[in-house]
Amino acid sequence: MTYLDYQATTPLAPQALAAMLPWLEAQHANPHSAHAPGRAARAAVEVGRESIAALMPPGGTVAFTSGATEALNWAIKGTQGPIVTLATEHAAVLDTVAAEARMGRDLTVLPVKPDGLVDLHVAERAIVPETGLVAAMLVNNEIGVIQPVAALAELAHRAGALMLCDAVQGYGRIDVPDGCDMVAASAHKLHGPKGIGALWLRDGVMPAPLLHGGGQEAPGRSGTLSPALCAGFGAAARLAAASRAGDMAHVATLFYAACDALEVGGKGGWQLNGSPTDRYPGNLNLRLDGLDVARLMSECRDIAFSAGSACASGSGRPSHVLRAIGLTDAQARSSIRIGFGRDTTRDALLAALDRIDRAARTQRMAA
Repeated sequence: MTYLDYQATTPLAPQALAAMLPWLEAQHANPHSAHAPGRAARAAVEVGRESIAALMPPGGTVAFTSGATEALNWAIKGTQGPIVTLATEHAAVLDTVAAEARMGRDLTVLPVKPDGLVDLHVAERAIVPETGLVAAMLVNNEIGVIQPVAALAELAHRAGALMLCDAVQGYGRIDVPDGCDMVAASAHKLHGPKGIGALWLRDGVMPAPLLHGGGQEAPGRSGTLSPALCAGFGAAARLAAASRAGDMAHVATLFYAACDALEVGGKGGWQLNGSPTDRYPGNLNLRLDGLDVARLMSECRDIAFSAGSACASGSGRPSHVLRAIGLTDAQARSSIRIGFGRDTTRDALLAALDRIDRAARTQRMAA
């Protein structure tokens, strides 16, 4: 099996697994207990927290959550005032702001340009002094474009609003802009374990609690933390910090090799969805008009790639992100997402792409 679905999840790093194992095998204490085993567990949690915070802007606090979905829900529901967000956001943002709108909160969803980027002039007109929250994704999970979050944060602060950044796909890979007030991250998109995320809060920013109970996390999040998951997330963050330059160079090399192999934008017919320059290179979202993606995935069962967001798989609807950049339903349904990263080799990627390309061309010849 060739794994090319890094936007859905990443392989667990051996270092993360090693950090988790002691807390899964023998060290079972509750990190919120006052006795010695509990204090040892708490120490492991805090080491993880510090490692995760090291990849966030300075001057803030990391609160552990069950994942980025909880973090985003907490940040949105815990604030007040009109919301401004983008049409290409993850469902964890779009569905949450829609729920807030149904309860009477004003909501503006900004369009994006054909390259997937927000028009800052449009954003400036929408972010007004009454705005309470601006929410934008750093790296889009479907098409990989990098939004101008720093510029959006400046507009938000000028209007007196808070800036929420969904950094799930960018955290540990590119810098999180200093202007953010709240940042959501997820361990399993960074070679860490599933089931844990974080909400970073700038000092002085305190969204109302989403979960009520013991208030174990200082910013107000309730629930017993897992030392194993916290340690695994921390180890993944430390590894990302140490290998970031090499990882980025590696995925950039793979991106250009893939584009050359498929002749993207050329006579081969494959077209890149989203900006060719303002993007994270580990994401390759491509369309081939007339492609039957379901059939392609069936014919290439030993290659793990995606027809879009894993969170929306099985919905039967064309991607809202691809529709937002102006693609027709047919074009959106003829698009695939190839995701690669640290553990992907050039030979494996190119062999898989050759298989995908040949199967796609066989389809077209038979049509």
